[in-house]
Amino acid sequence: MRALGAVLAAAMLGCRAPAPGGFTLLFLGRSPAARLGLASFAWAPDPDQSRIIAFDGRLHAVRQLSSPRLATPMAVASLGPSELLITERTGEAVVLDTAGRVVREWDSPDVASLYAAAGGRVVAVRSPYYVPQLAVSEPDTAPLMRVLDTLGRSIGGIATIRRPALPLLSHLVNAGAVAAAPDGSVYFAPLVRDEIRKFGPGGEPRWTAKRGLPGPEADPVFLPLPKGSTELQLRQRLVNVALVLGPDGRLYALGSDDSSATKLRVDVVDTATGAIVATRQLGARQGAVAVDESGALALFDADSLLAAAAPAAGGREPFAPAFALPDLRGDTLTLATFRGKVTLVNFWASWCDPCREEFPLMAALYREFDRTDFAIAAISDDVDAGKMLAFVRQFGPPFPILVGGGRMKQMYHYRGLPYSVLLDRRGRVVERIFGFGGEEEFRNLHATIAKEVGLP
Repeated sequence: MRALGAVLAAAMLGCRAPAPGGFTLLFLGRSPAARLGLASFAWAPDPDQSRIIAFDGRLHAVRQLSSPRLATPMAVASLGPSELLITERTGEAVVLDTAGRVVREWDSPDVASLYAAAGGRVVAVRSPYYVPQLAVSEPDTAPLMRVLDTLGRSIGGIATIRRPALPLLSHLVNAGAVAAAPDGSVYFAPLVRDEIRKFGPGGEPRWTAKRGLPGPEADPVFLPLPKGSTELQLRQRLVNVALVLGPDGRLYALGSDDSSATKLRVDVVDTATGAIVATRQLGARQGAVAVDESGALALFDADSLLAAAAPAAGGREPFAPAFALPDLRGDTLTLATFRGKVTLVNFWASWCDPCREEFPLMAALYREFDRTDFAIAAISDDVDAGKMLAFVRQFGPPFPILVGGGRMKQMYHYRGLPYSVLLDRRGRVVERIFGFGGEEEFRNLHATIAKEVGLP
């Protein structure tokens, strides 16, 4: 892998020399970053690895945070001087301190929400990262944005939703990006319309800006079903993806030049007038956007930044809390039982349909490694022992089954099932796996296990 300094030098396009303070990361992938901390680190989500990464002014990864509460983090906002407000893909909010401790969390007020924060309040909008094709119809008096306190409790609303011709598309039509300013102003950019709007501290409209994209403005509509198909398809344009207020006080809008958000661009918006003062197109690999202290934009290869953020083996956290659970014969197996082996700790339940798809792949994985090197501890979170045993009889797993008795989610705080944690020979977390990613996920897992098995 090339040195990060060389990557930055090669990746920066057409920018002035960086100011002495270096860069502030604005977007990583399609997600907004947030500045927090005395060192003015920029914190950004890495949803593929279920972690939050802090980047310094040279865009070096200097900190990483992971937790069972972080399944697919999509956005980061600063909440006060020392807390990070994380938006999960499915709309839950997770508040962490900079040591990675969970301070609090709350459920999504919408089907899925996206959060911004400033000035002691939180603003929630319908998320552009998780959009159901059909959602429960909302009244035309529903707020476009919900205002929450820092505990996640509703304290008001801003504007009202746009009512589509087909009310079941209201979530899609009103999903969008959001940014909040310390003075109480709020910026909203709908996912499917060429529009960026500013609202004052009291929710009053201030201005509306447009990117000037070609083509007619229209709400999404369903297309006729192709012959022999039952899959619903929409005609829509994806315009706005994310908003960030930069350290220079300007608004940065990550959006699309095409209808499918594959050709991305960044627009720089004057917050006083709504005028677009600069526009930059992103290349295919330029998934990271930063700005220096003079206001010059810089584009980087996001994959290179993330690769340089790979955790060192010595920095791995121990798996906790350690378990001591009965197996199906009544013998107690502890975490220490598996020490010395690379171990996949898998949480499952009989009512979990993806678990049924996953078990045969886990059985195949288990048989591909020597028992002295690799183990699986599959912990059932069933309350009903009869249903658990019926599941086991159906699949006949070759690895140990441990009985969690419905207490595991409370202990390990995972979002859903299946949930797996791969441990190295010393019982430290190599990676967390949220949900079921199919055969490709297991091919990648096999490669990771083989690498770990080969380590001393």
